Amino acid sequence: MTPPVTPSDTERVVAVVVTRHRRELLAQSLAAVAAQTRPVDAVVVVDNGPDQSAEDVVRASGLPATYLPSARNLGGAGGFALGMLTALAQGADWVWCADDDGRPGGDDVLATLLDCARRHGLSEVSPLVTDMADPERLAFPLRRGLRWRRRRDDFAGLDLLPRYASLFNGALFSATALDAVGVPDLRLFFRGDETEIHRRLVRSGLPFGTCPAATYLHPEGTTEFEPILGGRLSAQYPGNDVKRYFTYRNRGYLLAQPGMRWLRPLETVRFGWFFLVSRRDPGGLREWLRLTRAGRRERFGRP
Repeated sequence: MTPPVTPSDTERVVAVVVTRHRRELLAQSLAAVAAQTRPVDAVVVVDNGPDQSAEDVVRASGLPATYLPSARNLGGAGGFALGMLTALAQGADWVWCADDDGRPGGDDVLATLLDCARRHGLSEVSPLVTDMADPERLAFPLRRGLRWRRRRDDFAGLDLLPRYASLFNGALFSATALDAVGVPDLRLFFRGDETEIHRRLVRSGLPFGTCPAATYLHPEGTTEFEPILGGRLSAQYPGNDVKRYFTYRNRGYLLAQPGMRWLRPLETVRFGWFFLVSRRDPGGLREWLRLTRAGRRERFGRP
């Protein structure tokens, strides 16, 4: 097993940002990265939409940046894979994942994450991801035991939440962690790529976790989840065909992987109830079955 890493002040930290057609949001994200009390040593920006180039935004940030336009939309998965490999090729000891629609919740986020990794011997550490409109509320509710935690103060006094990380929003990976778990799978395009890397982290045996003292702002992400069984469970139902395609197909692939296969019967019951009882939509269930089956068989492709 790869030993844990202890960061030092002399190590090279490279931020990776994936963007597409969000120039104004990208500018805000880069400004927050540039304001960190522990400066990043470099930034790699992967632009999946060079038809509306963001190169001038990157150049205006004042950061030591590498701009990588991709004539083909690689999605979040391919974009982060390209950015991470570029960061490693540039000698990164730590790779800090950012995003064009999110940004660090303060100017000490990177310093706090590095300090947490140092004190706990972590190979990967993530901040709490909070709602951009209400930073005291989590952007993605987190379940601990039998209860859902929805607010930042639910973690007051907690120095580390071990073996949990919301990827890739503000996640800080050591180079040795990426050596062990790899980079995101291009085939997933988007949706589920973060879950797949989390699965690999768990199975690698590397120490990782979430540092509640650090936050990363992101738009609230629960609108796709519809409650069932009186709110005890929820089912994800994206609002358009393309998002459903990638969400359900990639979920089918994930549920066929080691460490996640035990979830497949539970998912079948949950979505069966959702489509047949809650929505009364047999066609929706047929679509879910078709797409998850394609994922299990690794029938990848664009819709």
